[in-house]
Amino acid sequence: MVLVQQVLFLLVSIFAIALFARKISSIRKAIFLGKKESINDRKADRWKQVLFLALGQKKMFKKPIPAILHAFVYVGFILINIEVVEILVDGLCGTERAFKPYLGGLYTVAISFFEILAALVLVGVIAFWIRRNILKLKRFTSPELQGAPLQDANRILYIEIVLMSMLLLMNAADPEANFLISQHLKPLFSNWSESTTHLFMRITWWGHILGIFAFLNYLPYSKHLHIIMAFPNAYYSRLDPQGTVANMPEIQQEVLYMMEPATAPATTDAAPMSFGAKDVTDLSWKHLLDAFSCTECGRCTEQCPANITGKKLSPRKIMMDTRDRAEEISAQMDKQGNITPDGKSLLHNYISVEELRACTTCNACVEACPVGIEPLSIIMQLRRNLIMEESNAPQEWNMMFGNIENNMAPWKLSPDDRDAWTQS
Repeated sequence: MVLVQQVLFLLVSIFAIALFARKISSIRKAIFLGKKESINDRKADRWKQVLFLALGQKKMFKKPIPAILHAFVYVGFILINIEVVEILVDGLCGTERAFKPYLGGLYTVAISFFEILAALVLVGVIAFWIRRNILKLKRFTSPELQGAPLQDANRILYIEIVLMSMLLLMNAADPEANFLISQHLKPLFSNWSESTTHLFMRITWWGHILGIFAFLNYLPYSKHLHIIMAFPNAYYSRLDPQGTVANMPEIQQEVLYMMEPATAPATTDAAPMSFGAKDVTDLSWKHLLDAFSCTECGRCTEQCPANITGKKLSPRKIMMDTRDRAEEISAQMDKQGNITPDGKSLLHNYISVEELRACTTCNACVEACPVGIEPLSIIMQLRRNLIMEESNAPQEWNMMFGNIENNMAPWKLSPDDRDAWTQS
């Protein structure tokens, strides 16, 4: 019987890990639909970003209460999974509590510590459920979160409650264990026979590890993928001041040719260039990494002045739409082997002109993001395409563009007359 369980455990483990690896590979393919971009400078500073932004969650503490609750869940869940090492050893070797003989009294201390963390995870998860479903905080009730995103958020909370509960019940059902938290649950089994209690312990053991495998494979389909993606995204996040806007080399070159015609080539065989981005394949891989790293927490939208004043723009929706479009094209590639036009694009079909024009480029969304995502960068690329490819701009903007082109300033004044007011 033990051998059967070992073989079954091995097969389940291989299947779960292979399934997870396959989905991660698919996500990687979706991210690299984007254009190449070289980000390999200032490596020491980038590792600091990982340490403070992703691991230390520096930006989370701008809101102390949710930050503390999130720390309960984050730290607890990570450290508790150290116990999974023992579960894997037990599953593969057919043992029960394989580390106990080697750690002695320290084993009880360690498992008791894990139980404290499990209790804190339960506190944090229940608090988050209340914030979403009873208090219904404004940033959790936005239109883009209705339906599947809201169900996803709650589903993860339920999974975490079940996993932590099974851990505590498994320990409580162990007649030889006397851990800090689970010992108070032992009266639940006082009238059970030894064989029934042991059977229940094995059921919760299997439930706990199968739950972890299920969580592992649900993760890539959920907003909680940020548990993994936050680390590479922090490493590749912006190091320059947020107010710095990346110029377009093609435009800079054209301006140079206008100012110094002698530098312009006599002829060129270069293919016609395009400006900005119309679809996800026009964005860089870093833009798509941002999209897959989005936690859907809504801090960006909460701080967006356009959204606050009732305009349609939601930076969170920009990231969700970008991710959804990348997944759609990636699925098409998996099915057909290549990218074929489907009559849709990120611009217009997913993100509207109204949303893009509402952006004030203030960078509030970038500053608010706890994992270093830049919705503004995607907005800027889409707006560049609108204006430079489609000539799609409000009349007021077109007047300003004309003045800049003709008068080298936004105002309808000749450069020669610009200082005339000083003579009056």
